[in-house]
Amino acid sequence: MRLVIGSVVAFALGAAGIAQAAETTRTYTFDYAYPAAAGQIAPLRAWLEADKARMRAKLAADSAAARADAKKEGFPFRSYDASKTWKVVTSTPRFLSLSGEVSSYSGGAHPNSGSLSLVWDKKVGRQIKSSDVFVSPAVIQATFGTAWCAALKTERAKRLGADAGPDDIFKCPKVSDLTLLLGSSSGKAINRIGLIADPYVAGSYAEGAYEITLPVTAAVLRAVKPTYRADFALR
Repeated sequence: MRLVIGSVVAFALGAAGIAQAAETTRTYTFDYAYPAAAGQIAPLRAWLEADKARMRAKLAADSAAARADAKKEGFPFRSYDASKTWKVVTSTPRFLSLSGEVSSYSGGAHPNSGSLSLVWDKKVGRQIKSSDVFVSPAVIQATFGTAWCAALKTERAKRLGADAGPDDIFKCPKVSDLTLLLGSSSGKAINRIGLIADPYVAGSYAEGAYEITLPVTAAVLRAVKPTYRADFALR
């Protein structure tokens, strides 16, 4: 393990190959981590490092301003917090697919959290959106919408029991409102799709996030752009 420590900043590359930056000051706590598989791709590593720097700079500025306002107005200041962690979903010959977990706290009743997706196209050497591999947003909705809504209804019933009746506030969200992950059980081709609804997207904060995994079927293959179709396989 390599460890470099300043007054409040630490960077480590652990046995699991996670590059992590952690920082604690009087106004905030900051954490950012990504896997070695991403760090080994120079342009992707540069993007992640730039993203980390932007996130830290915004946190530092926002928390400093909030601390100054609290002192001026004479009320307690609650330290801010922000973190982002990237993990490998799968690595196939064509794609490195990552999932991201982000969390922030800025003095409210509870922290906010969310999910992210990042796909690196190894063939062309650039980052793409997970939705870019499909023909269009309309096709994505037509392909996954029904199965997603059915799975969400089942999962809400499991979590809420008798309280999981018709919800006038949280309807089944469109697939475009979800985080879409490209996954693989073989490491050879994409054969499953993950869909995540963050808190407040498909239910209350107390319900947490909803995540389901759908197999790649013949219908899914038809929804994939021809240039990517050989990189997918039936589950």
